[in-house]
Amino acid sequence: MNLNATLVAQLVVFFVLAWFTMKFVWPPIMKALDERALKIADGLAAADKAKSDMIMAERRAAEEMGKAKDVASEVRSGAEKQANLLIEQARSEATRIVTAARTAAEKEAQSVMQSARDALRDDVAALAIKGATQILRREVDAKTHAEILKNLKNEL
Repeated sequence: MNLNATLVAQLVVFFVLAWFTMKFVWPPIMKALDERALKIADGLAAADKAKSDMIMAERRAAEEMGKAKDVASEVRSGAEKQANLLIEQARSEATRIVTAARTAAEKEAQSVMQSARDALRDDVAALAIKGATQILRREVDAKTHAEILKNLKNEL
């Protein structure tokens, strides 16, 4: 065998194999590698987007928590104001009731005192009439008159 013929045959086989590989094997491999690179790039982009979305979601959550705390603080403040208002209303109502009861008691006491005064006047008038009647029935004597007035004083 000739070294030149072997070398030429090997070169022909090499070029045929290279052509066959470039024509039929290389494109699917490159396509698979490109698809894989695209998937990796998409995955990395999705991961970056998810990371930025997570950061934004955390910020929004923090803002919402702040707003919720503010709203809760406002609600608490409003409830405290409402409670203070109710307490003040209850105090004023109690004061009004006590004042009304005191006024009614004073009026009743005045009425009872007036009734007692009227009864006392009636009794005094009756005693005065009784005393005058007794004085007029007896003879007019200063000593007897003084004694009857003394007895009237004691009865009053």
